[in-house]
Amino acid sequence: MQDRKQNLFSRLWTYLRRESQWFRPGLGYKRWLILVFFGTALLGLGLALIILDFYRNAPETWWLPALAWLSLRFLERPIRVVIFGGLGLIMVLIGIWGSNRSLLEPFITPGKPLIEALDSFRRRDRGPRIVVLGGGHGLASLLRGLKAYTHNITAIVTVADDGGSSGELRKQVGILPPGDIRHCLAALSNDEDLLTQVFQYRFAAGAGLEGHSLGNLLITALTEITGSFESAVAESGRVLAVYGQVLPSTLTDVRLLADVMDATEKIRTVSGETQIRETPGAIKRLWLDPTNTPAFPPTISAILSADLIIIGPGSLFTSLLPNLLVRDLAEAVRASQALKFFICNVATERGETDNYNCLDHVQTVEKHVGEGLFDLVICNNHFEGDLGSNAAWVKMDMDLLRHTSVYCADLIDPEHPWRHDSKRLSKVVMDLFYERTGPLSS
Repeated sequence: MQDRKQNLFSRLWTYLRRESQWFRPGLGYKRWLILVFFGTALLGLGLALIILDFYRNAPETWWLPALAWLSLRFLERPIRVVIFGGLGLIMVLIGIWGSNRSLLEPFITPGKPLIEALDSFRRRDRGPRIVVLGGGHGLASLLRGLKAYTHNITAIVTVADDGGSSGELRKQVGILPPGDIRHCLAALSNDEDLLTQVFQYRFAAGAGLEGHSLGNLLITALTEITGSFESAVAESGRVLAVYGQVLPSTLTDVRLLADVMDATEKIRTVSGETQIRETPGAIKRLWLDPTNTPAFPPTISAILSADLIIIGPGSLFTSLLPNLLVRDLAEAVRASQALKFFICNVATERGETDNYNCLDHVQTVEKHVGEGLFDLVICNNHFEGDLGSNAAWVKMDMDLLRHTSVYCADLIDPEHPWRHDSKRLSKVVMDLFYERTGPLSS
């Protein structure tokens, strides 16, 4: 019997402690609760005045003694205030709690208490403004981790892709390549379950469909419907319940060109991202055609208002640099008051960064857009796992320490060691950000 009482008391205490979390600062809930209480008090006061007036002026009838008994007039007034006030407060709280659960039940993740969902949403809604520049799977992996810390994410993505499904749509329909943007939208989706999997689905067969992803086709269709590529991306984000935004670095139809030096030290100019990847040799110089490509104005605004700017991870020559080569975009990064982190790749990429170390990555960026762009370089220092025959570890050497500030950590995905682990990487990034800035005020 004693054990049952203790268990009952323990469950009651746990319930009360959990529900008391609703009064925690920062949830944005108490202000509305106070408004409800004041409204209820005024409503009760008005009702009490009506009843009192009726009670005093009504003719003597049989039910007046019953009304006096129901109003507990046989008790002292302070006791009546406590009883009626307590009952009213309990009823208001139960009513608010029940109505909230009924309204929010379709949106609550099974097994996750409502208070945790609300707290997580509010915390991320007040999170730092982060701008990430890059493309490909590396950028999507970072975004997937960062969305656990903030909703205020802007991904700026290159539109120089000319291969695969994106390249085909670019040639046949004449729209900007949607592939990297599709990856980022999927990564930032609030629910990466069935809908996102459908968005990422790639047709394996079918006349005219083979090789295309459904997301690419959807963005293409929305471009026709809305009349602009940027509107199509925004509408796709709404479909996927994306917090944050994904922006193309430019709305100009750009082509990537490079000077590549072969084994005989002969330099030839190669046009197109796909050809640059497949042409043997070392890439010496990279530029866009047209060279004076203007940036998409919202990208400049996002960069200048950011708290943190992250460049990378991603393919150095075909994902990162094409963004920074857009006119005014690198200068906006330089002018921004935000912290600037460069995330170095975990492994080299065949045809782009063969035999590169961390310093080579940094110096390549600086060669194309100037020095002093980064406050900190983040590198991996864990080198276990099979990368295959076409890649090698990108390692940090002492020359980089003399060149810029560096932070090293275990950042690899154990199952795919040539990639960053999204959770590890995002935690390191946010820890370093808060260590240098302190918590942002709400």
